[in-house]
Amino acid sequence: MDAFLTQAFVYLLAAVVAVPIAKRLGLGSVLGYLIAGIVIGPDVLGFVGSEGQDVLHFAEFGVVLMLFVIGLELEPSLLWRLRGPILGMGGLQVSLSTAAITGGGLAFGLPWNEALAVGMILALSSTAIVLQTLGEKGQLETSGGRSAFSVLLFQDIAVIPMLALLPLLGSGSHGAEAGESGHAESASMLAGLPGWAQTLAVLGAVAIIVVGGRYLIRPLLRAIARTRSREVFTAMALTLVIGIALLMQLVGLSAALGTFLAGVVLATSEYRHELESNIDPFKGLLLGLFFLAVGASIDFGLIAEQTGTIVGIALGVMLLKFLVLFVLAKGFGLRGDPALLFSFALPQMGEFAFVLFSFATQEGVLGSEIVDPLVAAVAISMALTPLLLLVNDRVIRPRFGTKESEETRPMDDMHAGARVLIAGFGYFGATVGRLLRAKNVETTVLEYDSDRVDLLRDMGLEVYYGDATREDLLEIAGARKARLIVIALPTPEMTMDVVRTVQKHFPELEVFARAFDWPDAVDLREAGVDHVYWQSLDTAMRAGRDVLSELGFRAYAAQRATRTFVRLDQESMEALMGVERDDRSVYVSVARERIENLERVLRRDIESDGGARDLGWDPDSLRTEYGDGDASGDPAAAS
Repeated sequence: MDAFLTQAFVYLLAAVVAVPIAKRLGLGSVLGYLIAGIVIGPDVLGFVGSEGQDVLHFAEFGVVLMLFVIGLELEPSLLWRLRGPILGMGGLQVSLSTAAITGGGLAFGLPWNEALAVGMILALSSTAIVLQTLGEKGQLETSGGRSAFSVLLFQDIAVIPMLALLPLLGSGSHGAEAGESGHAESASMLAGLPGWAQTLAVLGAVAIIVVGGRYLIRPLLRAIARTRSREVFTAMALTLVIGIALLMQLVGLSAALGTFLAGVVLATSEYRHELESNIDPFKGLLLGLFFLAVGASIDFGLIAEQTGTIVGIALGVMLLKFLVLFVLAKGFGLRGDPALLFSFALPQMGEFAFVLFSFATQEGVLGSEIVDPLVAAVAISMALTPLLLLVNDRVIRPRFGTKESEETRPMDDMHAGARVLIAGFGYFGATVGRLLRAKNVETTVLEYDSDRVDLLRDMGLEVYYGDATREDLLEIAGARKARLIVIALPTPEMTMDVVRTVQKHFPELEVFARAFDWPDAVDLREAGVDHVYWQSLDTAMRAGRDVLSELGFRAYAAQRATRTFVRLDQESMEALMGVERDDRSVYVSVARERIENLERVLRRDIESDGGARDLGWDPDSLRTEYGDGDASGDPAAAS
């Protein structure tokens, strides 16, 4: 018990210290976990020893939970639309990468069966690292991110035939003597049955998940929800995931694939958000533990002995896979930023390699002299992935991505007489666009996601494909004749790129920009944007107004308080412009002063309202509210 608590303390402390530092440096949490694992591992501080491999196998369950949560967020209709990339891109990536790596193994003198086994295993990428990193960066919803997800999903499916094929590549003499392994055990559960029976068992397991998820699990979740016991609902969610994982292993399928399928089935359930919120903390902890264990499992002693071999394997395999991925990206119509993201996200080797190499050793396919350096190379490649994506974001994409973006799809022909341009047509941009359209205001809408353009056009909306950061495209879209542009792009970086392009080439164009949070709003104001809209502010103010009304404040008082809050909040943002945010003490001091002033004005407004509260809408406060009252801006002064 003491040893368990000590290990738990070490892992948790390492995460708590390393991840905030890594995120502060812009490296992301995944790289923080990996570095922390290396530091506490046996070759640095030695807080974690040989038990790191056992922790790694346990923490792989975090990948299972992650795919369940991802499934919950995917509508079956969206998954159906991804069937082409899943089968096409995924199938070709696994096939071509396997062929390339197998060829490399043959060139270095491996027998064909060993080279093929190595090729299949190293063709797989890391689902955990890629999805976690892209999710943190907000890149999963881009075309490159969706393509990467499709390939990863196919790879999870491909584990199944690999488990069936590996024993055929070896003598099998060690199979009976092998130690227990989840995948080995699950693969042998149906080994004695004829082929048709194994097929029926697999199909039956899938049918149980689909039918059970639709007709059995929902009523059960409803009954659990009626108890109003959150811990019981959490226990039910974990029971569901673990049960599906056991069922999948029983029939030799990937547990991650099974839980993903269950998540998709429950994606339309009214309990999807409750399931996700209950599973998410366990998923996050286990994934963090997994990344820590990967870092701790890197054998630096072996790497020191075989540095050239191991580093050469890691870099060589990653280069081969990168070339395959880049060719596939071109072949499937990805260019520029999406192609670079797709190619830099998937060249590493994945967590399934640890399991499959163990299985291949037990089946007599590969010896430890081959597996040990390969496992070290796998760990190195996984640790390099966040760095590769960082290099792509900060070095490669800014220099090469946008230069190729026009090749993604021919730029749409568009009329150039609209009064308003809208860059980005997600929920925010679409809401503005629909309002303008309802009032017969002509708009030209630019959307950089070609799949979304097709979908929106099918819905009857006039949307054009194009990258609004490009001067030539804005020129063609009519930026010189338009009166204003609404920027509603999905990231602050893209928004700022468009702002700079407009200010440089179309200074007469009025900019209306969506901000994501307070620092983003201040950045836009400092950049010279006069019309900045914090996306959650109006909704929060409406909620606050309704809460005040519910608490007994008259409608005019609640409305006036929210308007005053917005005005003073705007003044606070103006006051903070130019204040160096890296100087925390100065920034906090100014911000605190503005917050106290806002609360003081609102409190004085309420106190001075006194006996006039029942008189309805008073003309003095209305004049103040709409700018015709006291010049001080203090509503109380006009009351």
